[in-house]
Amino acid sequence: MQMDFHYYATYCAAYIAGYLHEESLDIAYSAQFVDHCTRTLLAKIKGPSDAATTQMQLEMMDARTDPIGLQDITRIWAPFHFLPRDLYAVRKKCSKAYLNKYRLICGPNGDLVVKTVELAKGKPLQSVGIAMHVLADTWAHANFAGTPSLVINNTDHVFYELLPDGDGYKEKQIRFVHKTSTPDDLDNSIYTNSLYQSSENTIMNLGHGRAGHLPDYSFARYRYLPAWGEYEEIIKDNPSDYIKAFTQMIYAMKYIRGEYDAFKKDTYDEDAIEPYLPRIKEIIEKRQIIACDDWKAFGEELSGQTIRDYSMDAYFEEYTNSLKEERDNTFLGRFILGALAHKGMVIDEIFRSGNMLAGFSKKKRVDK
Repeated sequence: MQMDFHYYATYCAAYIAGYLHEESLDIAYSAQFVDHCTRTLLAKIKGPSDAATTQMQLEMMDARTDPIGLQDITRIWAPFHFLPRDLYAVRKKCSKAYLNKYRLICGPNGDLVVKTVELAKGKPLQSVGIAMHVLADTWAHANFAGTPSLVINNTDHVFYELLPDGDGYKEKQIRFVHKTSTPDDLDNSIYTNSLYQSSENTIMNLGHGRAGHLPDYSFARYRYLPAWGEYEEIIKDNPSDYIKAFTQMIYAMKYIRGEYDAFKKDTYDEDAIEPYLPRIKEIIEKRQIIACDDWKAFGEELSGQTIRDYSMDAYFEEYTNSLKEERDNTFLGRFILGALAHKGMVIDEIFRSGNMLAGFSKKKRVDK
């Protein structure tokens, strides 16, 4: 997902869930900051490098792809952007190495998303924002894994966009190019994706790189052939998935606020958006590269307040000017603690499942 959903739509979901305007802004900032908190940024503000929640392109270009380097990549991308759906998934007639990668495939309504939301309850708003980023991405990034892998994340040239046509859809073959300097051409279904490389562990095969930004566009509907599914067809309906992500975020935040005793899988607060459903569908289904303006306008109508534009460095000065022993009480200090707690939980669960792709943790392994 992009800033339109992680910042502005998250603000809307938080406000509908019952948070005040300023609280909703704090949650939204924290959700978006997950896409910016790199080791390079943390070094700049003198924060702990282990709290990195993403990697910038230059960092990824320099990333090692030996076993230790792959563990380092996975420890960032699997917890925050490609939360595994089922760490104990069964796959017949495959190697243990393949099975470990297969078990990292992202998807909604897994046990880890429940643990993610539960972990945020009773924590500062920064942890709520982190949890909402992770939850939302389980819908957008479904079917891809947060570890470099050709046998999992590659796609076939058979890739068709499904465009609304009367009561149905017409198909248009997608053409992928590799020019990151030019925007995607929505009119002609020309999208940028990562360059095919036959090496299993190249960074080009991380996450949804082979599908470009299609998973991040709320309007996109497409059918394609993922490598892990033995190149059998999958139809991805982003508008439907994004509605589910939005309503599940509202339900999750109501749970965090104490309105529900438990957070349950496959549960969505559809009633909460019923008065706004036509407007939300209009925003989600509109063919545009970024929907920030539309989500912002909707959020301001909801609250009657001005939504500040996202500014990545808004809290840098507060953090860097604080005494070292006081930094945990700053906005970024609370974000860092939340990120470390979430990352630790996910890595513990991956390791405990008997999967070494994210490295070691202190928990006992349960090999299955």
